[in-house]
Amino acid sequence: MSGRRLIDIARVIRSKNAGPLHCTLDILFDDDATFREALASPAMTREAMARLYGVSATTVEVIPYAAAHAIKVVLDRPVVAGSPGDSDVYGAQQHAPLLGVVL
Repeated sequence: MSGRRLIDIARVIRSKNAGPLHCTLDILFDDDATFREALASPAMTREAMARLYGVSATTVEVIPYAAAHAIKVVLDRPVVAGSPGDSDVYGAQQHAPLLGVVL
């Protein structure tokens, strides 16, 4: 564990819709070293992301993409996009919990 904050080493942290049933979190890094540091952290596991977002780990995928120095996290949306109770139809504000992650 590095003890560094994800927000301090990631170039981009964003979220977006991935259809009406899923949301994706994209984390991009400037280089391979920081990408690998984040990927190796216990804070970036499926289980850690599930705890952070209050969902079951079985509904979370953490997908590393080394060629782009990126990590994609796919989450099930709590409600279908655009339905009653949906607070972020575009999924554009769902990355906020990642801003407090310490690796």
